[in-house]
Amino acid sequence: MSLFCSLVLPLFILLPLISYNVYGVGINYGTIGNNLPSPKKVAQLLQSTIFDKVKIYDTNPEILEAFSNTGIDLIVAVENSHIRNLSATQSNADKWFVTRILPFIPSTSIVTIAVGNEYLTDDQLLDHNALLQAMENLHSVLLSRGLDRKIKVSTPHSMAVLASSFPPSSSTFATTLLPVMTSIVALLADTNSPFMINAYPYFAYRDNPSMVNLEYALLGNASGVCDPKGYVYSNMLDAQIDAIRSAINALGFGNRTIQIVVSESGWPSKGDASATNENARTYNTRLIERAQSNKGTPMNPKDRINVFVFALFNENKKQGGISERNFGIFNGDGTKVYDVDLSCEFCSNEKFGGKIESSLLRSRGPSVWCVAKPHADEKVIQAVLDFCCGPGGVDCREIDENGDCFQPDKVYAHASYAMNAYYQMHGRNYWNCDFKGTGLVTFSDPSYGKCFYSHQ
Repeated sequence: MSLFCSLVLPLFILLPLISYNVYGVGINYGTIGNNLPSPKKVAQLLQSTIFDKVKIYDTNPEILEAFSNTGIDLIVAVENSHIRNLSATQSNADKWFVTRILPFIPSTSIVTIAVGNEYLTDDQLLDHNALLQAMENLHSVLLSRGLDRKIKVSTPHSMAVLASSFPPSSSTFATTLLPVMTSIVALLADTNSPFMINAYPYFAYRDNPSMVNLEYALLGNASGVCDPKGYVYSNMLDAQIDAIRSAINALGFGNRTIQIVVSESGWPSKGDASATNENARTYNTRLIERAQSNKGTPMNPKDRINVFVFALFNENKKQGGISERNFGIFNGDGTKVYDVDLSCEFCSNEKFGGKIESSLLRSRGPSVWCVAKPHADEKVIQAVLDFCCGPGGVDCREIDENGDCFQPDKVYAHASYAMNAYYQMHGRNYWNCDFKGTGLVTFSDPSYGKCFYSHQ
């Protein structure tokens, strides 16, 4: 062990501390502000960036509709205040799903339901078992509807679920949380769902600036910090991820496959001495590079870590200190708070808009589908459906009452199935998905449950 590691290690013991060839990057989209652009403009903005996954903090219908047919995956959330109700009965969870989620799928690609946010470390939420029961009820709802492979159920945790986070190789969950964490991790393992962690080196540095190396917190300390078992960490985020892995293994799940997703991580541009534009730019640039690197961690080099940057916008109505309102990469008017490269090689770079270029097809694979535009005139959509299932020659038995694609029983859903079948039959030319301006080509597979949308 180097002299540097020997000197630094004691300092960190005291700290309380997720397919493409290039991995995509996620972004957290909060809406606690009165100066933010409309969800439709936000969806257009993101289509011209590297962000291909978005996490929101509720099930805002305007947002879910805006992201339909964009090719962007969404993680939606059950607010902490709704967890007790969803935990009471599976019927309550089903009603929530039917009201909040079902109307928007499959055109909106919802891939995960995040049940709560840092629920177990909220001092006002004492019923830990309610979280587990709500997760189980929602999974049962998805299972009963054949959607459990398409949509996963998880819950984001803060690093405070750990008893300690350094050294990473010996980290464990807090003793008081062991029973519920054991059950939650078992559920995630059994359902092939990710373990979500909100990891912020910023807070560790802010609270202990004399003990934490700034470059280490900013993901750039090449000298490294050493774990007693020989792992060398060039940045705190990797150490935090491995601390979570060790805690999961300590519960007895070391032989199970459980993906770790960094559901939040970022650095504010204002609020204290370390919250500067330069530090925020440095951290988020390195975070995005790390997300796209396809690299694991010192303890698990083959792990692929999906990362959701926090956050898309500064939120001027958010409670807390100044820094809480200044984690955004963008201002409300769509300008960047600081210069960070978000360009997408295959996307338009027009502000608040731009279409996905045809070359995106080559980056995301050869599969494309045709679906109905969500705002298209229903009478025209019905006429298109009648044409496809009649003169168009499409086999529409799957959207008959006993077919696998009958539910949801809505003209837009049925038309999407028929339009896609027609589009695929006729060679996937762009004019075969026009349908009087009501069709839209999408790179997000609209299949769900047993309902399969054909593609070439």
